[in-house]
Amino acid sequence: MSKADPDLAKIVSEIAQEMSAREDRGRVASYIPELANVDPARFGMALIDLDGHVHLGGDADVPFSIQSISKVFTLTLALGRIGDRLWQKVGREPSGNRFNSIIQLEHEMGVPRNPFINAGAIAVTDVILSGRAPRETLGEILRFMQFLADDETIFIDHEVAASEKRTGFRNAALANYMKSFGVIDNPVDNTLGVYFHHCAMAMSCRQLARAGLFLANNGRNPVSGHSVVSSERARRINALMMTCGHYDGSGEFAYRVGLPGKSGVGGGILAIAPGRASIAVWAPGLDETGNSHLGRIALEELTKRTGWSVFGH
Repeated sequence: MSKADPDLAKIVSEIAQEMSAREDRGRVASYIPELANVDPARFGMALIDLDGHVHLGGDADVPFSIQSISKVFTLTLALGRIGDRLWQKVGREPSGNRFNSIIQLEHEMGVPRNPFINAGAIAVTDVILSGRAPRETLGEILRFMQFLADDETIFIDHEVAASEKRTGFRNAALANYMKSFGVIDNPVDNTLGVYFHHCAMAMSCRQLARAGLFLANNGRNPVSGHSVVSSERARRINALMMTCGHYDGSGEFAYRVGLPGKSGVGGGILAIAPGRASIAVWAPGLDETGNSHLGRIALEELTKRTGWSVFGH
């Protein structure tokens, strides 16, 4: 075990202080009523390196709704279940459209562009559900997250899930449309129920950074020693995060931050610095593409100060 890098502790602490002081905080998601209640003044950051050293800033231990960040982990599970056959049901290309767009589905015969837009994540959820009851599937997803983060306190916020279900008409439309093309195999209500619940998982930045650590280390968690996926699969998941992880803001994120990342409308972002660290940030205010405004700025500052962009210093 090497000594912790003192610079990283200083960088994380400074960025958290700078972000907490900023006035431009974006706007919290209001279309999911439970998320509209979150305080936009919150900011948290956690960085865990491959030696297991943990660097925290701000509200790093406050649980928040991870929303679409869960899609990284459901993709990992689905690939474990059926391997590359998954790509018959979902593509691997950036969408260029809103995360809940139905227009693209019509053009592309019900096959979603990638696993991280809503339609794609619903199709991925359907794969995990096949052959199981919804409750059993949800338990499997939750246990997987608890295993990755080595933390059994991670939970699903049922109020957020119920809030999403009450307002999830667009997602229901996407699922029914895919069902008409045979992309969805299970009853639509069952698939949507699991989807709404895994998006409603509550985690802190510390827990999320720990859960993503295997993606920074060729598929193996360097702290526990557990092999989660092959190095090739970890590389491919990271590639999808880089190209598709921020919806139609993915190009801007790659340009400014230069790391694989996945955002959620709860204001969280999981970012992976391959061979170095897993980073989670949380700032509830979103930009116009539905990504955390200050979260992206914080990660841009991190890569500037560390030189960790995958595109070089």
